[in-house]
Amino acid sequence: MRRMLLGCALATGALLTVTACSSDDTLSAYQSDYTGHEPLHVVGYPSTGSLGVVQKAVWLLADGDTDALADLAAEDGSAEETARNWVKTFGKGAEGEVTADFYDEGSTRQTVVLYFATSRQTKEITARLGEDDAWRIVLDEPDPKDASAKPDWAPAEPGGTGSKSTGG
Repeated sequence: MRRMLLGCALATGALLTVTACSSDDTLSAYQSDYTGHEPLHVVGYPSTGSLGVVQKAVWLLADGDTDALADLAAEDGSAEETARNWVKTFGKGAEGEVTADFYDEGSTRQTVVLYFATSRQTKEITARLGEDDAWRIVLDEPDPKDASAKPDWAPAEPGGTGSKSTGG
């Protein structure tokens, strides 16, 4: 069921609303997740797939659901440990307002900087197509120090570089 939810995307605010779900059950689960969380603020140009997986990752951070977050991993390896690190470091911040700043074009891979308003933290993540052609998150930071590192190239505020290209 979790992987089916990746087919749904809904951007909030005045930008756009996209729903692309395959069944009423999937849509119902998505709507339940959506109403139970702060809306994700979006800057830049996400693809439907990158937006959906990033939104889901932020919800899972807020819920403290390390297992489901690890299920979003683009590859096997250190996903479980990385998910635990991310939840520990960013989970509280994900419960409040979060802005996702999407960089570059998003046909197969997209760099995203998450801005957690309440905790004043930032986190760079990568969304990409996995082997199953579903959008996934790169979860390869088993060292807590790496997992909590602030991106040194990202602007202090979302949209500060025009969300065109990554600096690193």
